Amino acid sequence: MTDQVEPSPDTTSEPPAHVPIAIIGGGQSGLATGFYLRRAGLTPGEDFAILDAAESPGGAWPRMWEGLRTFSPSSSSSLPGWMMPSWDESEHGYPPRAHVVDYLTRYEQRYDLKVFRPRRVTAVRTQDQDPQGRLVLTGENLSMTAQTVISTTGTWERPFWPVYPGMRGFSGRQLHAADYVHPRDFEGRRVIVVGGGNSAAQILAEVSSVAETTWVCSRPPRFLPDDVDGRALFAAATARIRALEQGREHAGVAGLGDIVMIPSVREARDRGALRASPMFTRLTPSGVAWENGDAQDADVIIWCTGFRPALHHLQPLGLRDAHGHVPVGGPSKTQVIGDPRLYLLGYGDWTGTASATLVGVGPFAKATARAVTGT
Repeated sequence: MTDQVEPSPDTTSEPPAHVPIAIIGGGQSGLATGFYLRRAGLTPGEDFAILDAAESPGGAWPRMWEGLRTFSPSSSSSLPGWMMPSWDESEHGYPPRAHVVDYLTRYEQRYDLKVFRPRRVTAVRTQDQDPQGRLVLTGENLSMTAQTVISTTGTWERPFWPVYPGMRGFSGRQLHAADYVHPRDFEGRRVIVVGGGNSAAQILAEVSSVAETTWVCSRPPRFLPDDVDGRALFAAATARIRALEQGREHAGVAGLGDIVMIPSVREARDRGALRASPMFTRLTPSGVAWENGDAQDADVIIWCTGFRPALHHLQPLGLRDAHGHVPVGGPSKTQVIGDPRLYLLGYGDWTGTASATLVGVGPFAKATARAVTGT
């Protein structure tokens, strides 16, 4: 396959009425899958179509906060086929959001993947009395059938909000990490950041430089050593896969910690901003309160409480089990057990360990492409 950058795909054209393979989502997972389908000899826009709800390339990355950075160097944050262009990590730290968006945009162009956008799939259904067993994809400006559907919509559009007493009565502002953009929006405010993961630590690091902040977690945060980054996390995840395949136990990433100490988080630690308090038990009109009676006023609460798979479009197929999950398996680890015409990719470890990361999605995209093409 040539490495020459192709002309930008014409995404304004209408998608075909039928394709053998439809990919829902034009972010990193959809692009990686498209790369392997194209490498298998399939023609983008004819043999397979990528449908993306966004108006521009980059998946969820353009909607994430401005200061977000990868956890690894550019050389270890790449999709299959083309390494992410270098970034001066010694001077500026790991690649920022804008660098990733540019990379994904150019990746899409490089392999002429012909992503159709904006084309939001709102429902996938079985076509009644169809001897070919096709699935029907519908949306606001979309009607398509496909023999196989690969869903790669990720989690960003389904932020998880926990429920605490008093949330409706809080007089300040509440927002999820999905809505956070820049620390300047909170200058001089009293801000409580909720959550014990990387998003909470990175957002806290930024906001604490301009606001009075309090960090609360349901359990004490676990910081990785300063010299451990996404490369070590990916290695641990890979080692766990191999161990489990051999019948051995392995803690994987969980054995290392939760929070990567990127430069901004280290800087916040060094100025004492990473002191975490236990989780409060309720919200009050003016802030939050703990079980022991302690209380604290706040103007803003930022909920960094994670995301859930964005799978509402699959609801008509009735695939969830008693626990609310869609079981997957097969050689690709991504095939839906309840409907072998459907594959789920990039939603988290349950659809492939580290498959929700730039560098980790490749092996599962490759396995999925092999499964649907029989190569």
